[in-house]
Amino acid sequence: MKKRYLLLISGFAGILFLLVSAGIFAGNAVPDVVEMNNKAYAKHAKGIVKFSHKKHSTDYKAGCGECHHDANSKPLNNLKAGDNVQNCIECHKKPGGRPKGKDAPKLSKKERLAYHAEALHYNCKDCHKKFNKANKTKKAPQTCSKCHPKK
Repeated sequence: MKKRYLLLISGFAGILFLLVSAGIFAGNAVPDVVEMNNKAYAKHAKGIVKFSHKKHSTDYKAGCGECHHDANSKPLNNLKAGDNVQNCIECHKKPGGRPKGKDAPKLSKKERLAYHAEALHYNCKDCHKKFNKANKTKKAPQTCSKCHPKK
């Protein structure tokens, strides 16, 4: 009877371990498509960009450090699938884009990068331009409507 009870508890502990392990792994899994939706924005002016990790890493051979960087803008090239990364808004804290118009202040690049949308657009558009130039193509989109779907 004692042996049977011990076997039952061991089986239950094993199943519990598998469930907890699966939950931890699933919590850090890199989703293929990430909606670039952020609650810091009261309203998005354009459609939400749907970013595909798979497309960028497999088709375009982009490494993690192409998008993900540290506080000093050094690329995080050693990331692996499942590593925790901060959301862009945690450092690029000002929602939306920089002020525009004839009365808008002239901002340095560092000041512009404090704006969330500016940082994302700067990163994505520059990478797309470099990719297109290096590959003599127009495959990587560079206009609003190509990344932001119509609402």
